[in-house]
Order: sequence, then C-alpha cells, then structure tokens
Amino acid sequence: MSRFNSFTEFYPFYLSQHADLTCRRLHLVGSLLVLAALAAVVASRQWVYLLAVPVVGYAFAWIGHFVFEKNKPATFSHPIYSFMGDWVMLYQALTGKVRW
Repeated sequence: MSRFNSFTEFYPFYLSQHADLTCRRLHLVGSLLVLAALAAVVASRQWVYLLAVPVVGYAFAWIGHFVFEKNKPATFSHPIYSFMGDWVMLYQALTGKVRW
C-alpha cells in the first residue's frame, strides 16, 4: 500500500529524490529526448520505434539516480506518480520553478 494518498502528497517526496542537480538535468534531457523521439516516430510513421521511447527516457533518469543521486528511482515503488512527476518537474524546470 502506498504511503501517498495523492500526487500532491507524492510530489515533494519526488523532488527530494532529485536533489542532485546532475540527476535532475539527466531527467530533463531524457524527457526532452522522449518528446523528440515521439515526434520523429509520428513524422516517420515507423511505429515500431515506439518501443525505444521508454528506453531513451529511463536510461538518462536511471543513470542520474544510480550514479549521481545514489538512490533507487521512485518508478520502482510508485510508477504512475513518478511518471507524472517527470512531466511536472520538466514543466517546472522550463518555467523556472525548479532549478536545473
């Protein structure tokens, strides 16, 4: 059972797991590459490449966690909230609410 009753409760924990600036930057690069890869798949209509999209995003994120943050990604325990957190953090970074 999750100790979080909502994404609003989860998000401060999510941010605490991304305190390392390099980890956060790797997440942002991975998220931006996911968007670029999705655009390329749609433009090329090579739908099989959708299988590679999660690998692109998670590779950068997990390197950030295991190498720089030295913690276990929240994806393992809270996959949906963690996925949502990735996009909220990207938005907040691009709008200046989260440092990167």
